[in-house]
Amino acid sequence: MMPTPDHSLGGRLPLLWSADLDADQKKLYHALVDKMVGWANKSGFRADTADGRLIGPFNPMLFSPLISQATLDLTEAETAHTALSEKVRQVVILCVGAVWKADYELYARLAVGQKAGFDEATVQALAAGQRPTGLSAAEGVAYDFTHQLVAAHRVDQPLYQRAVETFGAKGVVDMVYLAGNYMTVSALLNTFAVPAPGAA
Repeated sequence: MMPTPDHSLGGRLPLLWSADLDADQKKLYHALVDKMVGWANKSGFRADTADGRLIGPFNPMLFSPLISQATLDLTEAETAHTALSEKVRQVVILCVGAVWKADYELYARLAVGQKAGFDEATVQALAAGQRPTGLSAAEGVAYDFTHQLVAAHRVDQPLYQRAVETFGAKGVVDMVYLAGNYMTVSALLNTFAVPAPGAA
């Protein structure tokens, strides 16, 4: 597979240079670099180019910096205050990315899912939209709940009850916020046809 040239990693949008940003964009750019780029590098995926331009969902976010900052705040609040385990969170996020077929999101979450403790076969199955056999009971409920919510846009009563019994009402609310956040991320990626690095 041929790597994607850096100049193509914005998809339908140009990759913005930090020197060309206005004050609000620069504030968001620095927040994204401080909070997301280092985390991405530690997790095993790319969030910027060698010359410092942001890729993935982070470049589109710069085009609407004030709303994007609020979205980043939601991401931070969810991470800090969720009732869900990290592995359950990754199941939810991978499930959303798979239903949306968001290339960059799946690329990033394949790395993050393995950092969370899943083996490669499990994260590959999740990214392909398949329910792996090795999930724990809670992870399986998270998969079923998220898949039904994202694909059918509703959750039936028996599955809702299983989710409440597994995670509590707060955990179900947290799961909905998490899924909704990554539906927004996936919508950004798909709208602007943002590729994964290394995609043909």
